[in-house]
Amino acid sequence: MADTSSSKIARQQTVSGLFRDKASAERAWDALVDLGYSRDESSVVLSDETHNRYFRIENPADAEPGSKALESAGVGGAIGTAVGGLLGALAAIGTSIALPGLGIVIAGPIAAALAGAGAGGVTGGLIGALVGSGMPEERAKYYEEGIKGGGVLISVTPHTAAEAERIERVWQEYGGEVVSR
Repeated sequence: MADTSSSKIARQQTVSGLFRDKASAERAWDALVDLGYSRDESSVVLSDETHNRYFRIENPADAEPGSKALESAGVGGAIGTAVGGLLGALAAIGTSIALPGLGIVIAGPIAAALAGAGAGGVTGGLIGALVGSGMPEERAKYYEEGIKGGGVLISVTPHTAAEAERIERVWQEYGGEVVSR
């Protein structure tokens, strides 16, 4: 008999949200960290342009030693690419992939799945990558437009149904768009 408990169901459903600015994306990421999620449990999708505009720093010595960026990244000292919890984690996530010709960077479990699929797994562009990760096509199209417009997509597979609801609620409070499972 299959286990249909709410915690098992939540593990199979990813919560995703699009954030249109750096501050809201970082607040959403910090909420995940505060709930105990690791950088390996969350995916981040953004354009190269957005990464360079919001998250790259010229002088790594400017990184604040006590910031959540360094804490989330699990490193000390200057990290060289980002300041802020979200991007400190982005810098430290082991698997990231760039979609050729699209200028999109994907980090986290979605990237790991695509890397495992090989080059053929990303030929459908960003929509194909998101749909391939289990996202409905209409939502993937919305997110693609948002990412191309400078937004940051964050997704996580919650540990429990209660956490899924909490994440959805908090992300909406932080300005997340189309926050859903």
